[in-house]
Amino acid sequence: MNIPKSFDASRTTATGQSGGRVSLLALGTFAVGTDAFVVAGFLPEMANELSVTEAAAGYSVTVFAICYAVFSPLLATVTATVPRRRLLVSALVVLGLANLGTAFAPNFALLLASRVLAALGAAAYTPNAGAVASSLVPQERRGRALALVVSGLTVATAIGVPLGNLVSRFMGWRIALGLVALLCLLIGAGLALLLPNLAGGSRVPLAERLSVLRNPGVRVILPVTVFGMAAAYAAYAYAIPAFDAVGISPDAAQWMLFLYGAGAVTGAQSSGRLTDRFGGTRVLIVGYALMVCTLLAFGSLTLISTVLPILVGILAFAWGASSWCQTPPQQHRLITAAPSEAPLVVALNSSGIYIGIGVGTLIGGLAGSGNATWMFFSGAAIAAITAIFLLSTRKIAT
Repeated sequence: MNIPKSFDASRTTATGQSGGRVSLLALGTFAVGTDAFVVAGFLPEMANELSVTEAAAGYSVTVFAICYAVFSPLLATVTATVPRRRLLVSALVVLGLANLGTAFAPNFALLLASRVLAALGAAAYTPNAGAVASSLVPQERRGRALALVVSGLTVATAIGVPLGNLVSRFMGWRIALGLVALLCLLIGAGLALLLPNLAGGSRVPLAERLSVLRNPGVRVILPVTVFGMAAAYAAYAYAIPAFDAVGISPDAAQWMLFLYGAGAVTGAQSSGRLTDRFGGTRVLIVGYALMVCTLLAFGSLTLISTVLPILVGILAFAWGASSWCQTPPQQHRLITAAPSEAPLVVALNSSGIYIGIGVGTLIGGLAGSGNATWMFFSGAAIAAITAIFLLSTRKIAT
């Protein structure tokens, strides 16, 4: 992730102008996040129309996530010298066209191909949006600018997925994806008009970018991101059938998705402050303990006939909080382990997040999306293993 050096934030004519540009960049990450996770909101309908199982349809999330993780460092190398405005606008255009491809896909094979193209656009946009945002504001406001851009992904989980579920119920899943495509193209047009002409950075060979993996601390911290997100997403891509298994109808599932999203925002925001006070490892241990208890409770509810919607709502909030409380402490631990390579390790952590999402979705679908008990209990087991690994490697990471 290269921060452009040709633009001096002091030349921005007004703080409000730069703030509007940063907000628009954050709206772009919201579109990326919605695109990545929205399938969870209408998975059964999509699977039925394309004549595949829900488990197979869930693998479209796996394909997107794994391709994002693989393409991200490759694209960072290939596009290093491309002017930032051109790169960001092009990335959103690719993402928008890919969503149109998904919306009009006549069969599952072409849908998967469109998800690969979408991953290319997302992988080119997200890291560079943060870098550009930090260059648009004065030094003392860069942290807040980065936080705002990154928050777009979390807010997408809170709002984008349930809204996608709502739109799909009344207008169909293809229209929902078409609206995501429209959002990407509109934001791209806005960035083309409002962003200054920022030069690209210098090209750094991929081998040099990945040399930070020789750092022992980085090597043991990144797997925690992968395992932790795998635990969180073993059931999330199949959220509609998973909630159905605990007595929440597909029509009511959108409210549970909203509660999950509210928990995600709360977990992400509070874990940053708690990390500053107590350290990343302690915050993560508490988060994984909460995740284990939450997923075990969900799994247990699938085995009884009693419907407890209030309890399910509380668990949905805790699920979201424990899933998204991981990122701030993990970034803190990585930057502490490799302070001179902060932008790179944060980018690698982003790749780790998407690898974890892909692996978790794959594991969750192994027994079929109808087996919610498997999904919840396998997520709980992975979360417990993650906590054990974290504790056993904490001395190496510091």
